[in-house]
Amino acid sequence: MNDDLFFMRLALREARKGVGRTSPNPAVGAVVVKDGRVVGKGYHKKAGTPHAEIHALNAAGTKAAGATIYVTLEPCNHTGRTPPCSQAVLAAGIRRVVIGMSDPNPLATGGGDFLAGQGLEVTRGVLAEECAAINRPFVKYVTSGLPWVIMKAGMSLDGRIATHTGHSGWITNAQSRAAVHRLRNRVDAILIGVDTALADDPSLTTRLARGHGRDPLRVVLDTNLRLPATAKMLLQESAAPTWIFCGPRPDPAKVRALEAAGAVVKAVALAADGRLELTAVLRELAAQQLTSVLVEGGGSVHGAFLREGLVDEVNLYLAPCFIGGDGVPVVGPMGIDTVQGARRLNAMRTRRFGDDLLIEGRF
Repeated sequence: MNDDLFFMRLALREARKGVGRTSPNPAVGAVVVKDGRVVGKGYHKKAGTPHAEIHALNAAGTKAAGATIYVTLEPCNHTGRTPPCSQAVLAAGIRRVVIGMSDPNPLATGGGDFLAGQGLEVTRGVLAEECAAINRPFVKYVTSGLPWVIMKAGMSLDGRIATHTGHSGWITNAQSRAAVHRLRNRVDAILIGVDTALADDPSLTTRLARGHGRDPLRVVLDTNLRLPATAKMLLQESAAPTWIFCGPRPDPAKVRALEAAGAVVKAVALAADGRLELTAVLRELAAQQLTSVLVEGGGSVHGAFLREGLVDEVNLYLAPCFIGGDGVPVVGPMGIDTVQGARRLNAMRTRRFGDDLLIEGRF
């Protein structure tokens, strides 16, 4: 069992190389081991390309015969854009298969049972929690039809994201901001409200060293299409598109102006309070095979997502300063009457970025 843990950790190390690049597929790593030695390894790099098992088996070559393969996710058992990995494992002559987590996708599951039925020794659930942790967006996407939602904010110790004048520049330090860009690099989309877009005129890009990052899709919630066609996010050089969600009857002239600037305008239904129906927005993103969304504000958008129970994970960067009660709160009104009714995080952890503190948690 100690060997299984050791080699599955190596497979996890492989899987992490693909995080943020495989959507809508999961990040998967595989390691082929023979006589206690790694003879092949690989990871899934991009949807539509060979899966982790194929890379590992190709690297192992003839040494795969009689070997053990460690896979962070159950080998797929169906033909999609690539052939079933279960058949490739069988054809390679693998003797034993060690699986981290079962495949939650009803279309692809069954690889473990198939291989066991062919006489291979199959061990399941090795480091299952760790294997599931790197694929929470994928699991939610295939089981609910919605993307994984991360609420992120940089704020003062008293929970403010801007001063009373609306100024919000550089609350957190450079280390925290660099961490945010690494987070953006792992998600499929960034979402903000139009008030934040108008106040900050953000670029919503991933500013990492050349070749180490890519821009996720930009999403703006803009019920009445107030975003100007001259917004920075529409004029910059970026491979990622900008989607603007509006109400069901947008002004045709505004739609034409924004589309001429390169935006994609999508109309969705309104909720009872006159705001955009957030679940409809998320379902549209999922329909485009986007499995993770980073919600970056502002406070009213954060409040709406929390109020409707649509946030899965929270990343709050706290700077060691106070802005005051007249500043802009990180979360807008939620209508909570008692402390017992508050939304409470679990699976908490904290990290330091210089003088800043990151609080991470899940609902």
